[in-house]
Amino acid sequence: MSLSTSIILIVIALIIIAGLTAYALKLRREVRKREALRAEELTRARANCLESLEAIARAMQAGQVDLVEGGLRCKVLIEILDASLAEDDVLGAFGTLHGRVSHLHTHSARKALSPRERLAEDKERIAVEEEMAKPLQQAAQCVLESMPVWYREYLGRERPVAPTDLGQAL
Repeated sequence: MSLSTSIILIVIALIIIAGLTAYALKLRREVRKREALRAEELTRARANCLESLEAIARAMQAGQVDLVEGGLRCKVLIEILDASLAEDDVLGAFGTLHGRVSHLHTHSARKALSPRERLAEDKERIAVEEEMAKPLQQAAQCVLESMPVWYREYLGRERPVAPTDLGQAL
């Protein structure tokens, strides 16, 4: 192989290497951008989850929402936020509630029940609510007391001062 052929092959190889390097850098920037977007989305989802949890817990404390309904919603939000929180002694009341009423019909399935069946389920739901009122109120209070800690832990910032500020926290 002649010297000129060797030089041409080396130049072609360097051009290919430079092209592949540029492409790799472009892909790396794209990955970083996607990771940043994913982190931002996770933060936004956690902030929405915390905001909803606080609103529901306040409504439960004020008697503005049925304790069973509020407890079931809190259970779901807590599991979304961090499944290990559901194992807490006080917050576990939401999971206990779910276990007690999960067999009851909701939405269109409830509408399909006969009036007698709906009444029987309502009585059962009311009995569970009366029996679990104190643990559910304590769990709602625990949620409210945990908000500052959860904001620091899951969002890396302090909780907004007033609940009305929550939407602007991002």
